Amino acid sequence: MDRNNSRRQVAAMKQSLFDQGLLDEQFIQLEELQDDANPNFVEEIVTLYYRDSSRLISNLEQTLERNPLDFNKLDTIMHQFKGSSSSIGAKKVKAESSLIREYCRTGNAEGCRKSYQQMKKEYVALRKKLENYFQLARQAGPLERACRPK
Repeated sequence: MDRNNSRRQVAAMKQSLFDQGLLDEQFIQLEELQDDANPNFVEEIVTLYYRDSSRLISNLEQTLERNPLDFNKLDTIMHQFKGSSSSIGAKKVKAESSLIREYCRTGNAEGCRKSYQQMKKEYVALRKKLENYFQLARQAGPLERACRPK
């Protein structure tokens, strides 16, 4: 596969992540910070996000298993998780995190648990898609600059 075709595939894959509502503008802003001195900057940031967020996921699961649910603790963890997700542009994960925080504010334990399951599905799906995206991007080689999706 030639480099131009690979780059077109990378661009199409990135566009599809935006079209599916998985990523937002923050992801593009991260890409704009990437340069020749650090060509894997975005991938490194996303890798750190998934490494660090796995600890938060574990804390979330432990908190959600408790009865009665500690809404303040859950909200605190969700606040941190939402911020981390927002920093990489994880749009659907961030949206579900917001919903969980709202359920915490209203004391809706069932809503928290159901939204957590949806958030975790979005989190895992995005991880897999971003891994594929970064693998394809590495194969295609560096781009001249970040491109905004349509």
